[in-house]
Amino acid sequence: MSSTRADAAALRSIAAGRLEFVKPSASIRRIAARNVIAIVIAGTILAGIPLSGNARDIGAQAIETPASSDQLRALVDEALSHSPVVLSARSHWQAQTKVPIQAATLPDPEVSLQHFTVGSPQPFSGYESSDFYYTGFGVSQDVPGPGKLRLQRSEAEKDAEFAKHRYEAAEREVEEKVKEIYFELFYHRETLTILDRNQDELQQIQQIAETRYRVGQGLQQDLIKAQLQTTEILKEHAMHHQEEDQEQLELKQLLGRDPDSRNIEIADIEVTHLQLDSSQLAELAGSGSPDLAADRAMEARSAEALKLAHQGYWPDFTVGYSYEKTGSGFRDYYMLNLGAKVPLYFWRKQTPAIEQAALEAESAREQTQATQLQVSSDAESSLVAMRTAERIMSIYRDGLIPQAESSQASAMAAYRVGKVDFQTLLSSVLDLQNLRQEYYRSLADHEIAIAKLQQVIGDER
Repeated sequence: MSSTRADAAALRSIAAGRLEFVKPSASIRRIAARNVIAIVIAGTILAGIPLSGNARDIGAQAIETPASSDQLRALVDEALSHSPVVLSARSHWQAQTKVPIQAATLPDPEVSLQHFTVGSPQPFSGYESSDFYYTGFGVSQDVPGPGKLRLQRSEAEKDAEFAKHRYEAAEREVEEKVKEIYFELFYHRETLTILDRNQDELQQIQQIAETRYRVGQGLQQDLIKAQLQTTEILKEHAMHHQEEDQEQLELKQLLGRDPDSRNIEIADIEVTHLQLDSSQLAELAGSGSPDLAADRAMEARSAEALKLAHQGYWPDFTVGYSYEKTGSGFRDYYMLNLGAKVPLYFWRKQTPAIEQAALEAESAREQTQATQLQVSSDAESSLVAMRTAERIMSIYRDGLIPQAESSQASAMAAYRVGKVDFQTLLSSVLDLQNLRQEYYRSLADHEIAIAKLQQVIGDER
């Protein structure tokens, strides 16, 4: 960490033209030495060489760019409203909320009709001659054993809670994917802008090389190198366009838009500052992760299922009542029935069911522990990626890019008067291009890391 701060201080000192003593690392000293020479050469001639408007300070642009939070929020809301994954998870959760009241309700009663004849199968035979004849009406009700309905309801409530957290997880996943694609599209847009700028600069360099060659001060090889590098930029330009088109299609799919619809405009983004340490992250990951909450709900559901399995040793009951109408000369019958389903084969049904429920409860506990470790690991990894990207962006913005801009300007001036060769000038142009691209790559990676963090902890700050 101290080495990084020293390097940044050294780079800022060199970029500002000061040679105060700050002990940087060996790699930075090599870069500094090379660019100090370039700055000294530029000192006498830099004032007369206008820079292209596209070569302004990229670090200042990164600080001043407007936020795209409103546009990105609108895209996220659109995706959440149209994503089949989210809509399916939401419908499943809403369906599961209808189960607890069903599970806590008694089984449907049974209504019966009986017709008993005497001496003949013909209806109403023996109606006046026998007191065995009757026409009966009855109703019976099954009653589960003590506590079973309550446990069934509790188990169904845990299923609904699990479905709710899976719905929240689906929302978070879609939101994170939209943000990731959005930031990737931002990176490709900025890279294409840099490539266009470099193509213009290479055309200017090519014209200078051609002029020097015509007056006998340059080599034909310089012209060929400039043309070759221009073609290389065209190839890279085409590759980034292909990746950009593919990501536009993926984003349209998440938004539920037609693939042939107009491409989505990407606004500028600014660095998001998320102040979070490891202890806060662990706390938020434990309370904010929908995946972990879903596994905890499943663990609680397994505990209720185990209790319900133990209740299997208690019998279920049946209560019935019937009225039997006899002939006019005989008295009617009334019958009350009480029955019980005895768990006679408990060693083959109830005992294995308890063992099964116990194993499933243990599996749910282990799954919760595994998910907790995975969530903590993913969150910590995203936090490290975010902090690393912040440090890298600071080095690019405060040191490397200003250095490279000064180096390119001085190399251009020196090449005009024949003090440096063409390869030095070309290298300075390509170095600046690569550093600018890497800066925007780090910026996109930084925002993607924060999006992944928010997938775990939500939008807590």
